Amino acid sequence: MVANEASREPWRYSTAGISIALRVTPRGGRDDIDGIEQLSDGRSVLKVRVRAMADGGEANKAVLVLLAKSLGVPKASVKLLSGATSRLKQIAVNGDPTRLGEALRRLTSAHSID
Repeated sequence: MVANEASREPWRYSTAGISIALRVTPRGGRDDIDGIEQLSDGRSVLKVRVRAMADGGEANKAVLVLLAKSLGVPKASVKLLSGATSRLKQIAVNGDPTRLGEALRRLTSAHSID
């Protein structure tokens, strides 16, 4: 992997798993991961859309369920770290960081947005 590619990944590795920077679109018509997007400030985020409305935390719950299912981990392994009321969120996923990183690369390779 090229260092430039790694710096564009919106996730960071830790001993317990990974943390992912997200940009969430509630009421997005479907539950899906749309790839990686570069924000105007240069940060990379994983674009996620969910059908749920951003009301009473429903969209946040849908995001956690979607990520757990997509990454093949239990729902209890996915936690919201920050951004409960924002479209920009930080999510922690507990598990093998190498396997999770590979799964995210597979999920985003077909959807990358530059």
